[in-house]
This record gives sequence, structure tokens and C-alpha cells, in this order.
Amino acid sequence: MRILVTGSAGFIGFHLSRRLIEEGHEVAGVDGFTPYYDPVLKRRRQQILLESPAFRGHEILLEDFAAMERVYGSGFDAVYHFAAQAGVRYSLENPRAYLDANLCGTFNLLELMRRSPPRHALMASTSSVYGANAKIPFRETDRADHPLTFYAASKKANEEMAHSYSHLFGIPVTMLRFFTVYGPFGRPDMALFKFAAALFAGKPVDIYNHGNMKRDFTYVGDLVEAMIRLLDVAPSTPNVRTAPPRDFDSLSPVAPWRVVNIGAERPIALMDFVAAIEAATGLKADCNFMEMQQGDVPLTFADTQLLAFLTGFSPQTSIADGVRAFVEWYRDYYKIEDT
Repeated sequence: MRILVTGSAGFIGFHLSRRLIEEGHEVAGVDGFTPYYDPVLKRRRQQILLESPAFRGHEILLEDFAAMERVYGSGFDAVYHFAAQAGVRYSLENPRAYLDANLCGTFNLLELMRRSPPRHALMASTSSVYGANAKIPFRETDRADHPLTFYAASKKANEEMAHSYSHLFGIPVTMLRFFTVYGPFGRPDMALFKFAAALFAGKPVDIYNHGNMKRDFTYVGDLVEAMIRLLDVAPSTPNVRTAPPRDFDSLSPVAPWRVVNIGAERPIALMDFVAAIEAATGLKADCNFMEMQQGDVPLTFADTQLLAFLTGFSPQTSIADGVRAFVEWYRDYYKIEDT
């Protein structure tokens, strides 16, 4: 298929694009190479993708509608939408970046898909939309009306925007709620990268809420496998007079739209995560225990029944194996000798 991947030089977009190429698809990648984190890392990801003649990269922002219009042309068979201003904590400092990239950028893409609908649009959301929800594990059919950050609010808005376009114009949309994705070529602003960098530099590791947190860490290889399998499971418009086929199915009663959690369904204590990094690096962490950050939550926990029902797949990579793969990549990328 001809597939558009927005955010193709980002962490998840890069891994997904590489897998799509391996599967024999043609990929058009769009990325703005914004300086939120090291653009050199993004350039390296892009360089790897450009080694394949099946990949064509475009350096533009989604907010630039005219440029996006030229890339989108007469349309694509499928669209994976990852481009966004990322980062929960950064949204406290610069919320306007989320307005521009996440809301205006997504709106532009929806307008283009309205003109030439793909067979399936898969769009990134986040576990952060569950916000203050106390019920666990988080299920797609749970209400998610209390976001704790503007980042989470912008992603929830993306879900609702996509639903309206799906209803009005028949665009099959699957919203993907990611749970703390980690792995090789990861983002420097996320925990694993920051912890490993601190250990190798001999610096203290900042541990929020005194380590009393759990996260449903999801290895990027498992995430990509789930998204590849979901490509062929486009939602269809149900009979509005009937209920969804399963009580855990988030399929809209009025649109070919659903939301799917992608998580490991195994919350890991933060200090156990640190221990896995210590084991993989052979280094001991000097922990700097701190208070909970504003907008943060103590626990994330994905209910993945719907993912398994739709694809027959559930993430399997252990924390030990996933962290080890990241550390091996980190050593190679930054030319760090074994300790």
C-alpha cells in the first residue's frame, strides 16, 4: 500500500515506518524536525529510512496546510498520524505549542482525509487522556473527561475531532492510546533515556513521588506489531440500532471509529524499572527522590482485551529484555564502552 506516516522521524514513527517498508509498503514520511529534543537523533532516524527507495521524506510542519496538501495529493491507502508536540511536562511550560501542532496540525490532516479518505487512518492518542480516572485497569469504554494537562486535553480533543470527521465523511479511524513506550532510538525526554544518560554520566537519577509510581511500560517492538496488525482491522459503521458486539468494544454507534489501548497490561514499579536499568548497564543509580510533578499520576494500567480481540496479539516483551535492548542501542549510538 501507499502509506502516509506523520512524525516519521520521531521515535514511534521511525520504528513503524521501518517495519512498513520491511512489509513491502511505500511510505511517505512527514516530519517537522522541531527542536523539542535533539534534532540530530531525528536526522539519524530519517537517514536510516532514506536508505530504502520505498521511503520518501518531507520536512514540513502539519500546521503548513499548503505544504501538507502538496504531499497528500490525491490521497493514500492508509495514514498513520504520530506528528505532535510531545511531552506531558513541557505542556505546562509551552501550551501554545500543543495548540498549534496537536490541534491545528491534526485539523489540517483531517481536512485532507475528508477530501480523499484512506481505507484506514490510525491516529496516536495517549494513556494521559485517562487523567484522574481512579478505576483500573483503564478501559477504552471508560469515560475520560478529566485530563490533568493541556497535552492530555489536546489528545482527547484529537479523538473527538476525528470522531466527528469519521461520522460526517465516513473516514475509518482507529485512535491508539499508547502507554509509556520505550526502546531503542527512544526520546531523550522520557524516563529510560534520562535514567540511562544520568547513570553513564555518573549523575544522580531524579525519581519523582519518591519512587511510589507504577507505569504500564510498553516496548516499541510490541507497539509496532500491534499497529501493523490493526492496519487490516479498520472499523466499519455499525447499525445504529444495535449495541457494539462486545461490552469492551469502543466502536462508535454512529461512525467507523474506535479507540484501542496499546499497553503491556503489566504495571511496573518505578524502582523495579530503575533496577532493570542498573542490571543492563552494570551501574548503580544514585537516586534523587523528589515530590510528584504537577499533572502526573501515580499509576497507569492498560486493559488490552480489545487489542487482543481485534488482532490476536498481546505485548510480550519483558522489562528486562526491553531495557537491555535499549541499553545496547544507547552504548552503540553514543560509543560507550562496556563497564
